[in-house]
Amino acid sequence: MLISTIKKITLASSLCLMAGSAMAGYDFDVGEEGKLSFGGYLKVDARYVSGDVGYRDFWIGTGTALEQDASQFRIFANESRFNTKYVHGDVMGFIEMDFLGGGGNQVVSNSANPRLRHAFIKYKGLTAGQTWTTFMNTSAIPETADFAGATVGLAFIRQGQIRYDMGGFQVSIENPESVGGDTANDDLPDVIARYNFKGDWGNVSISALGRSLNTNAGNSETAFGGSIAGRIKTFGKDDLRFQFHQGEVGRYVGIGAASDLVGEEVETTTSYLAAYRHYWTDTLRSTVLYGRVETDITSAERSQWSVNLFQNLTPALAIGIEVGNFEIGDKDVDSNYAQLSMRYAL
Repeated sequence: MLISTIKKITLASSLCLMAGSAMAGYDFDVGEEGKLSFGGYLKVDARYVSGDVGYRDFWIGTGTALEQDASQFRIFANESRFNTKYVHGDVMGFIEMDFLGGGGNQVVSNSANPRLRHAFIKYKGLTAGQTWTTFMNTSAIPETADFAGATVGLAFIRQGQIRYDMGGFQVSIENPESVGGDTANDDLPDVIARYNFKGDWGNVSISALGRSLNTNAGNSETAFGGSIAGRIKTFGKDDLRFQFHQGEVGRYVGIGAASDLVGEEVETTTSYLAAYRHYWTDTLRSTVLYGRVETDITSAERSQWSVNLFQNLTPALAIGIEVGNFEIGDKDVDSNYAQLSMRYAL
């Protein structure tokens, strides 16, 4: 029995190294109450960017403004990921890695370092470790070829936290960070409360965020922000995904578009995204989206739109093409992009 279990685990480990989805694809019983799961996906992207915003493998809330237009093409597989989950009774441990952490160059090996995405322990309603912030509704992230898609309009952070779930209500204390301020004196955790409404129609979440920020001059500032996000079923398999974030949310939205502090002042941010996914057939679908973020002190204006077409060749293998535009409005620059993606999920 022990030898058989070891063989299963060894086989699963080999498969895990070759493929990787956020949902586990291979389950193995370990003892009477234990279950070991491996999952992930392989994703290959061919991406072309042209314009006066410098090339990135995926857009975030900031970018390099170029003096002249430039065009670049790349093929890469760095988004590929793998995960492992172990469940024993009421206890669950989960860890996930991908290869978007950097590493080698494109001259010879195109190496990429693995990076930690998630690592947390869950016991009944308690979650402790690194995972998505409670401020974030992951079901409201649209299906895109570009990683995450219109991050300017998303709440998008993974960080250390201790969270407690009570039905639809969640409350957490999370890792603090004063972007633009004095991080050496970040001595109080961020506090987040969220309520989830769910039904056959979809889901909507309402979140509130409270933080203590420290300026470089030694002052302490209180920051508050709110969010509403969700995924609503419409006709057939279609859905509408949306997010709206407003207040002193800083680093929690836009991935680099806003700071928490600018000098001695707390920056206010407004960020939103809307995405509609339509199924042409049971396996052919498209998403059209628009996202935008604006800040009050630095007057940042960043936006992205895209439209795509995805087809499942098998239940686990999908191929898609996407075109879109990323704009840094406050610098009057933008770039168009086209991306072809193939994803194989366990």
